[in-house]
Formats: sequence, C-alpha cells, structure tokens
Amino acid sequence: MRIDAKDLEEDRYSRFRLITWWEQDRLQNAKVLVIGAGALGNEILKNLALLGIRNIAVVDCDNIEFSNLSRSVLFRPTDIGKGKAHVAAAATQAISEDVRVHAIHANVLSGLGLGIFHWADVVIAGLDNREARLFINRSAWKAGKPWIDGAIEGISGVARVFLPGTPPCYECTLGEVDWQILEKRLSCSLLSREEMAGGKTPTTPTTSSVIAGIQVQEALKLIHGLPVLGGRAFHFEGLNHSSYVTTYTENPDCMSHETFGPLTAYPGKSTNTTVADLHAFARAELGGAEGTVLEFSRDIIHKLSCSKCGAEEELFAPVGSIPASKGPCPADGTPRQVVTIHGYSGVEGFGARSIAELGLPPFDVFTARCPGREIHVLIDGDRAAVLGPLAEESTGSNAG
Repeated sequence: MRIDAKDLEEDRYSRFRLITWWEQDRLQNAKVLVIGAGALGNEILKNLALLGIRNIAVVDCDNIEFSNLSRSVLFRPTDIGKGKAHVAAAATQAISEDVRVHAIHANVLSGLGLGIFHWADVVIAGLDNREARLFINRSAWKAGKPWIDGAIEGISGVARVFLPGTPPCYECTLGEVDWQILEKRLSCSLLSREEMAGGKTPTTPTTSSVIAGIQVQEALKLIHGLPVLGGRAFHFEGLNHSSYVTTYTENPDCMSHETFGPLTAYPGKSTNTTVADLHAFARAELGGAEGTVLEFSRDIIHKLSCSKCGAEEELFAPVGSIPASKGPCPADGTPRQVVTIHGYSGVEGFGARSIAELGLPPFDVFTARCPGREIHVLIDGDRAAVLGPLAEESTGSNAG
C-alpha cells in the first residue's frame, strides 16, 4: 500500500496511518455497542474514542458509587449517584469532538430491544453477569453480529471473541458449574432473587486496562477484516504473566444458534402499537396466512396466581425483573404460581395492550410465524428515541 505525503500530514490520527493496513474511514463509519459502563466499560469507551470510532452506544442501568472512582477513568467524585451510562457517554464525548456517544440507561435483560444489536457492527461487553452474557450472545447471534466479551477478577482476566454463524459461541463454553450459577439467578418461580442482583467483583484498574485493551484491539481488527480470536480466549494471568490462549469447542446441543433473516420494518412505536396491531401487520406481511403467531424476544410474566384463595395479580413484566418478595400471596402467604406468556396468536385477552404495556422494550424485534414461513419484525418507530443522534446511521455492517 503506497502512502502519499498528504496522508502523513499531522492530524489527530496521523500516527495511526503509518500502520500499512490502517483505514481511518472504516473506524469513522463503524457502529459499536458497548454494554456495561463500569471498570471495563470505561477503558473500552476511552480506547474507542482515541481510535476515532465515531458512532458509539453505551448501555448500563447502574448508578456511580464511591468505590467506582478507583477503577473508572471517566468518573469523578461529583458524579456519585448519577447514571453510569450518561456520565460515561459525556466524558467519552469530551475526549474527542470526532465521536458521537449515546447513553442508554437500561437493563440489558429487560430493557434492551434487539434492534440495537442489528444497528451495531460490533458488540463489546464488560459485565460480571452470566445471565446478561447469555442474552447478549443469543441476541448478537440472531442479529448476525460479532461480540467481544471481557471478564476480570483480581489481577487476572479474559477476553474472547464470538463470531456469528461460526460456533463455538458463548453458550457453547458453559459448563455444569456455569449453569448452576445461572439457575441461582432465578428462583424456580422465575422471580429474581434480590440477594443475587448485585455481585461485587474484586479487581484493579490495571487489569481493566489490559483486558479492555485486548477487547478493543480485537474490535479494531474485526472492523478492518483482520483475523481475530474467533471462538478463542486470551487469558491474562497477572501474578506471573503466564498468559495464554485457549480454543473452545462447539456444543452440538447449544440453544443459541438461531439467526434472523432480513428484518421487516414496522413504522409504529411500541408505546402506541398494540399487540393486535402488530399481529395484523405481520399476518398481512405473511400473505394473510391463518395461524400466524407472534413470538416475543423474551418471556413475560403475565400474572401471579394463588392456588389457595384464587386471587390473581396481573403484572406484565419481563421474567427476572420482579423480586422474589412479591411471590407470596398478600392475603394468605401462599407461594403464587407464575404465569408466563411467550407470544400472541390473536385470541389472547391482552391484544389491546401496547407493546410497552406488555413489558417489552422499545426498538425490539418480533418473530412472526405461520405454517412454512417466518419473518422478523423490527419496531422501527422507536429508532430515534433509542438511538438519539445515532439514529441516522443505517442498519448494516462493515465489520469483517
């Protein structure tokens, strides 16, 4: 590759251009979704901004605590009590005027629609939650997008890359112990256990820097179409620096290998589109087929039912978002049965509810099926509300 003199003119990225394969335009046009704005997320965002990644969305549902200040370069004492996503986005934006960073204050499990995964070219996660990782894995695979996982503990950590349509995926790596921990996140009644909600992982800012650096470097290579750690993991052992790479194997029984085809855009919003409206739209798109069923992106708790007194309480909330303390019947203390819904066939009694009132997030994707055919419907009317200034970027990928 020949480098012209004009390419070497001093600007913010001139040193990057000395790398023979470097294409700054690829980075400027890339769309990156960062999930988690804690210790890893801070370092990821900082690195993305320095590299000139122009379009960044960051998702987090937590607020800044005093202990975050020792591990998070983007937070200040005056930020305590504020939302991590918004503070991190503003601080990242301040690093470079070339980037656009949009904050989404949401729980990845209950408040993040699948549309955001279709928007992104690359997903980078910095979380300490297996359940959230599993959701990200399934969502990224459905959207056909690569995602890069990072985990840290003490002075060690791991970074790994999962490529869509190319197993192994994250779920393939889970062993018996991992599944036992996942099952503890939910009680047998599908209500969340409050004591499991917020773990505290011991770590240092130096470890965050190392793992986040590897994660962003893998994203950089993905965007340039270079070889990456697909289905493999880089293990950083900080005590003796005996770091190494491992290769995962595919689990033939893995449940995460579902891929969506092209999306059908529905122009309405989740706040004013009823489930019946969406069902009618999907049925028309399927040629008016009898037996059309809408499948939701996640299970919804419809109601809690007491077998002793017969009382029922309608909730309409994502599974795992209702505390276990609400499980007992208020009248007699009997553990109530959790009744869930997974879709809509046109006859259920909640058809007049809006998508939002059903407990599903904005900018979500629904699967509509009829005998012999299926489509995937994006609630595209939510695009501007969810993506803000990034909404003008078209859905697609330039990642290799």
